[in-house]
Amino acid sequence: MTSAIGFLVVGALMLAMGLLAPAVRRLPLTTAIVYLAVGMVFGPTLLGLYHFNPLKESAVLEVLTEAAVLISLFAAGVKLPAPVTWARWRSPVLLAFVSIAVTVVLIAAFVYYVLGLPLGAALLLGAILAPTDPVLAGDVQVRHAGDRDRLRFSLTCEAGMNDGSAFPFVMLGLGLLGLHDLGELGLRWVLLDVLWATVGGIAIGVAGGAATAHLAARLRRADPASERYDDFIGLGLIGAVYGLAAVAHTWGFLAVFFAAVTLRQTELRLAGALPAADGGAPAQAGYGVPAPGQVSVDALVFKEHLERLSEILLVLLIGGTLFVDSWSWRAVGLALFVFLVARPLSVLAGLSGTRTPWPMRGLISWFGVRGIGSLYYLMYAIEHGLPEWLALEFIHLTLIVVTLSILVHGVSVKPLMQRFWHAREEP
Repeated sequence: MTSAIGFLVVGALMLAMGLLAPAVRRLPLTTAIVYLAVGMVFGPTLLGLYHFNPLKESAVLEVLTEAAVLISLFAAGVKLPAPVTWARWRSPVLLAFVSIAVTVVLIAAFVYYVLGLPLGAALLLGAILAPTDPVLAGDVQVRHAGDRDRLRFSLTCEAGMNDGSAFPFVMLGLGLLGLHDLGELGLRWVLLDVLWATVGGIAIGVAGGAATAHLAARLRRADPASERYDDFIGLGLIGAVYGLAAVAHTWGFLAVFFAAVTLRQTELRLAGALPAADGGAPAQAGYGVPAPGQVSVDALVFKEHLERLSEILLVLLIGGTLFVDSWSWRAVGLALFVFLVARPLSVLAGLSGTRTPWPMRGLISWFGVRGIGSLYYLMYAIEHGLPEWLALEFIHLTLIVVTLSILVHGVSVKPLMQRFWHAREEP
């Protein structure tokens, strides 16, 4: 497909989605399914006007998916309600760090014993498929800064953190394949890839978000018109924090997410708009309503537009990778295991001992959307020397898991969420 046809397809799709937005919102499915269908129609599945080869274009796809995840992590972080308390964050933290480990182990066991791949490859594929997605899960995530829904909060927080918490397992898998130095008895991996990279990434994000909030507030006091540059400040914060995290050998995804969370929390605190520590009324009226003149608010609209654009482009590319014979029983079986076994068991393990209601646990267990984050980890592994035969196998398995996730979660999210809210509102 020529670049002219590419612009035509993407432009026509964006026009249609914009002009038909009210009708699209009434559909019992997500917009990602529409993008996927268009990609499959124009791709090798039907018309064959273009074919995107992830192996040949792994470097480009790594950058595209990396940027998409970063923008989504920032957008998710600044929408989370305040303040940050352990009571509220306990369940998402357990999901992001305990459930992710259980998921990796369960998927690795399936890949090793059922699909017959080597242990290192099985563990690496488990890490690739374990994290939930901040890009394609918009319908089950926090919608705005005043959204207090506990289910959406848990899913948003989990997706924001587990894209970073999965990275140590990616490095462990690469190490077992001889592509990363784990150190004697894995000591280097534990100290650097797990402890330092995780704690350091969070610390860099918190420091960057807090510093940006204070500097922006001081700048506004000196020049109120400076808020027109909030988009630059938001993008600059993403780039600076992510780059610093990479230089310090920490996990940049964690850094960007916590930078966004801290930016929002700090700006609310500086505005005196946080609730009291005992959960009482906020210091100023209007808590939950986006306050004007804040980087976390003013930059959000632009980031959400970028997020939608990246979703369109990447899902179209996914559709353009699939052939009719891509649907092997190996790949479909792995996807079913991830959705029906690994995800529910890992959520039960992570939330055991919490007071999370069982209906909510059930929905959290189901809405473990796989997507762009998994594609990024896959491209990351390929660019770090994954053997070609294994790269081709991983591409095949990962693309089918992501595609099925778009389909099965996309058709179930609206009816299940509506039923959940209706049941909660009943006396």
